[in-house]
Amino acid sequence: MNHENFLDHAPSIIYRAKSVWTDFTDFVASENVLQVAVGLIPANGFTKVVQFLVSDILLPPIALLPFIDWNFKEKFVVLRKGPHVDPEHGYNTLEQAAADGAVILAYGEFIMNVANFFALGIFLYLIAKFYVLFTHKTVIKHTVKCVYCQKYISQKARRCFNCTSWLDGRKERDTTVLSQFTE
Repeated sequence: MNHENFLDHAPSIIYRAKSVWTDFTDFVASENVLQVAVGLIPANGFTKVVQFLVSDILLPPIALLPFIDWNFKEKFVVLRKGPHVDPEHGYNTLEQAAADGAVILAYGEFIMNVANFFALGIFLYLIAKFYVLFTHKTVIKHTVKCVYCQKYISQKARRCFNCTSWLDGRKERDTTVLSQFTE
């Protein structure tokens, strides 16, 4: 690349770089992005607390049931055995099966993730209920389908914000100038 050619385009490159930087800083500093970023930090900590609660507090008593073994994370099914499998005992751990090249279905990890998901949902619901109990403000909005456009709207709405139809029986009045001449 020729230095003279580069220097001829330098102002254009600098302008584009400043434009991209300005757009980036506007995006990062916008209110919605900051709210999401601030919300994700406590959400990450809350998720870890719920995972601890599920794996260390809730699942061990469930594991005491006679038809469930203790170690959920080590539950797996061998779909295809590896070349060095012990024919009598098979594989004892996931690591042993993976090291032998076996194809495995680790359903225990899936059970843990499903339990974490439901526990997280239940605890978020309980937090919302406690918030309503102490502040008397509604957090859980009840929705219904609009009879015209079939989109979900607030149960208390009198007018659909999607299709703008009235839901309380009113008819839309024609307020255009053309309506005077068509009658």
